Amino acid sequence: MHLIKTFIFFTFIFSYSFVFSQKNKTIKHELFFKKIKKLDNLEINFDKTTHFFSLQNWDSVLVYSSKALVFNKNKRLLNYCHYMRGYGFMKKKLFTEAQKEYLLISTDFIFYYKIIKNLGGIAIKQRKFKKAVKYFNTLNNLLKDSIYDFKKSTVIHDLGVSYFHLSKFKKAEELLLKSLSLQKKAKDTILLIGSYTDVGNLYYEQYKDKLAIPFYEKAYQLSKKTNSFYLKRKASLNMAIVEEDRKNLTKALVYRKEFEKWKDSLNNQEKIWGIAQIEKQLAVTQKQKEINFLESENKIKVLERNSFILFSFLLLLILLAGAYIYSQQKKATKIITFQKEELNTLNKAKDKLFSIVSHDLRSSVNLLQKSNSKLLHEIQQRNYKVLNTIVIKNAAIANSSYNLLENLLHWATLQTKQLYFNIESIDLFSAMQQITFNYQPLFDDKKIIFKNKISPASFILADLDSLKIIVRNLLDNSIKFNKEQGVITIYNYAKNKEHDCLVVEDTGIGMNEDTIEELLKETSLLSKKKNQEDIGTGLGIQLCKTLILKNHATLEIESVINKGTKMIITFPKSI
Repeated sequence: MHLIKTFIFFTFIFSYSFVFSQKNKTIKHELFFKKIKKLDNLEINFDKTTHFFSLQNWDSVLVYSSKALVFNKNKRLLNYCHYMRGYGFMKKKLFTEAQKEYLLISTDFIFYYKIIKNLGGIAIKQRKFKKAVKYFNTLNNLLKDSIYDFKKSTVIHDLGVSYFHLSKFKKAEELLLKSLSLQKKAKDTILLIGSYTDVGNLYYEQYKDKLAIPFYEKAYQLSKKTNSFYLKRKASLNMAIVEEDRKNLTKALVYRKEFEKWKDSLNNQEKIWGIAQIEKQLAVTQKQKEINFLESENKIKVLERNSFILFSFLLLLILLAGAYIYSQQKKATKIITFQKEELNTLNKAKDKLFSIVSHDLRSSVNLLQKSNSKLLHEIQQRNYKVLNTIVIKNAAIANSSYNLLENLLHWATLQTKQLYFNIESIDLFSAMQQITFNYQPLFDDKKIIFKNKISPASFILADLDSLKIIVRNLLDNSIKFNKEQGVITIYNYAKNKEHDCLVVEDTGIGMNEDTIEELLKETSLLSKKKNQEDIGTGLGIQLCKTLILKNHATLEIESVINKGTKMIITFPKSI
């Protein structure tokens, strides 16, 4: 029962916060800025406050609005300043300061209805639910959808949430169902997900499980229609907790795995955005370095010229100054030459990598294009028997290209030293179950038998995210180089008291000693050799070696031609 209470409290706070944040993100400020443009004699600090408010730069809004309050005595301008300051504090989650600013605004302010709404939201954040009810009731009596720039259903919803926290369940039920009805008519998917969850919570709190669960299920089904990984992740987690509470652990495990899947997707999205920001920052930094270098060269030239003019009448001093300048230039030249050679080496490695990656991507796209042409031809010929084979082939090509791009993303993150490592105790059996869950279709496609023989309660010290990357790459290689109806086995064993070995073993084509030595060598990326389809860029194994090293682990390879390969990673044990 304690679990139920905790779950309900968490989800209700989440639902309001979600609605609150979504409205702030999508809120229309056109009317607000139109009104400001009609104001006369705008002071420069007020103008800057408005500018940064439009850019959502809340720190600058607070700085310039404080200056505007000092230099302005116009009551209308003061109202706008306090409104923008309150909004800025609210976005920075400084709710007490936001409340103080809103209470300084006069009631004849044209956007005072927004103030009432935001004060209600702040009251909920501060858990002052009686105040929240007062604000939302006032706003509910004023609201007309044709005038105000937000939906009446959201105010009714927040009022219902407030009554829920006051344990007035009948009133809360009436309001939440009314809000849900309005949102259904408006077909507002985002708001409906939160409302279905909240109605479920309301019934769950009253131990009306049979009434609650259908609403949770509706929220979950509706989340599938959104593109938001965040909503999908929360809906899956809610269903997992419900099934756990019902002691239906099989279903709960399915939802937990789905939760992890959406969590990984969300993380990948964030990582791609992070890489883009890093690349932009690196470009700016590189340009600044070039400017600084040119400025340094100009300073040296000016120094040389001025030294010659000023000290030409003293030969000894000129010689000393010349010797000093010469020695400094020589030292700088050596440093620059060394840095240039190092940069050239890195650029060659980078160019080589992108050349091979672009070749592989072009080959994959070309294969996909030809396969799609064949697919269209077979559809036109109504030869449906071969469609399944072609679609499976297309999926394999797409999966290969995705893995190449994912490895390139992780490699770039490592090169820029932006990858965060958190070495912790990891349950190896549970981690392998999570990682291999999504590989079953690939095993089935190639008719490969997969065996997870990890011992339960085996704990190692490693970073979970990098462990996932390592195992995924090793599984990809095992699938790629395995035979149809082959076997892939993952197992572990204790090497000694302080170390545990994780083994990925396959019955594939194997490799000779030269290839093993090449793979384990501390070099840059592999080149394509002999079999163009089998060697690839070598980016995956290079990424694995780097991540293994950062996890304080070691890699060994045992292989026999035409019999199979063992990839052995030795991790520190968790004691």
